[in-house]
Amino acid sequence: METERRHPAVRLPEGPWWDWEVMAWDTTGFRLAAAHDLTYHHGLELVFTEPAFVSCPAVFHDPVFRAPTGDEVLRVTRLMGEAPAVLVAFEADANGTEPVPCLVAAERLEVVHETVLRYWRDDAAPGQRFAPWVRPPARRTE
Repeated sequence: METERRHPAVRLPEGPWWDWEVMAWDTTGFRLAAAHDLTYHHGLELVFTEPAFVSCPAVFHDPVFRAPTGDEVLRVTRLMGEAPAVLVAFEADANGTEPVPCLVAAERLEVVHETVLRYWRDDAAPGQRFAPWVRPPARRTE
C-alpha cells in the first residue's frame, strides 16, 4: 500500500526506551524524550520540525511504532488540507486500561541518540549536553 511505503514505521536505535515525555512543543518543533528512567537523563529524542498535527499524551510508556493506516493518513490529510511529509503512528501505554493510539504529522523527523542530562554537573563528559531547562547553580556572593 502506498501510504505504508510513504510513511514507514519509525526505527529506533537499540536501548531501553520505556519512559517517554513531551520535552518541548511550539510551532517550530515538537520533541519527545525517552529513556529507561527520565529522572536524571534521557538518551533519545524524536525531533519533529514544523509539527502540523499532534495526538499523544504528554507522558507515556513503551510505545510500539508502526506504519500509519490508510484511514489515519486520510484523516490527517483532510484536517491539514494536504498529505503530511512525515506521519508517525504508535500505540502507547498512558496508564489506562488500553493502549492509546497516537499520531504526529510534521515536515521532518530527526532521531537524536545522545545523552542529555536533566540536572547540572560541572564534570559533564564530552558528547553530553544539558536539557534546555538545566542551568548552573547561582554563584553565592558573600
